[in-house]
Amino acid sequence: MSGWNSSELQVFCNSSQRFLQPLWDCVRNPDALTQSPFFLVIFGITTYVVFCLPFVVLDVLYPWVPALRRYKIHPNFSPTARQLLPCLGQTLYQHVLFVFPVTLLHWASSPDRLLTEAPELLELACHVLVCLLLFDAEFFAWHVLHHKVPWLYRTFHKVHHQNSSSFALATQYMSVWELFSLGFFDAVNVKLLGCHPLTVLVFHVINIWLSVEDHSGYNFPWSTHRLVPFGWYGGVVHHDLHHTQFNCNFAPYFTHWDRLLGTLRLAHAK
Repeated sequence: MSGWNSSELQVFCNSSQRFLQPLWDCVRNPDALTQSPFFLVIFGITTYVVFCLPFVVLDVLYPWVPALRRYKIHPNFSPTARQLLPCLGQTLYQHVLFVFPVTLLHWASSPDRLLTEAPELLELACHVLVCLLLFDAEFFAWHVLHHKVPWLYRTFHKVHHQNSSSFALATQYMSVWELFSLGFFDAVNVKLLGCHPLTVLVFHVINIWLSVEDHSGYNFPWSTHRLVPFGWYGGVVHHDLHHTQFNCNFAPYFTHWDRLLGTLRLAHAK
């Protein structure tokens, strides 16, 4: 079978671009919430809470639904209101006090007119994947450093480890320094790749979901690490081992950096 010629490739690119165009037209509508300086904060916190909510409901139901035990990584642990509420409160507090002013500055410095054309679907997928791989490498290096240097751990990263057994709302229970470090990595990566604004939104949604799932404490048959072959993606089991043992599995998502540097630890599959 011969490969695609240039005209066929152009047709495919145009069709994939048209596939995303209605969505992009809604996003760039002058009357849409997306044009508000409040949008990025509202978008980020809403996406995070919506992704956490199903796991919070499961945690509430857990004592009365024995069938959930087969999916719980720590069957004898269920977060209490005294653990859930401070995590949610700190997330809201940091977004209002620190994230919102930064997003205002970003909004004020952004161009007045957005691109009229949507990204191609393949371009969007490739950029999201590369952003995830870059973020994984950057956070791996940051994470190892903050575990190996006692002062950095005590001053900045220890907050995130106050809950040894993870749960969804503990995902963003972290110091301001850690929050801005992760945000900085995200911002640099999308700028470096020249990502389309729609690609940036999609990346943030996927990144938030993967982070919440990693901390959820539930290992379902449809969890992301079960869908990615060859053990390339660690997922919730991989990250939970980091929280319980501290000295392994420093990468947030993929396993190649831990494998290469000898910090990978595997759990027995359930």
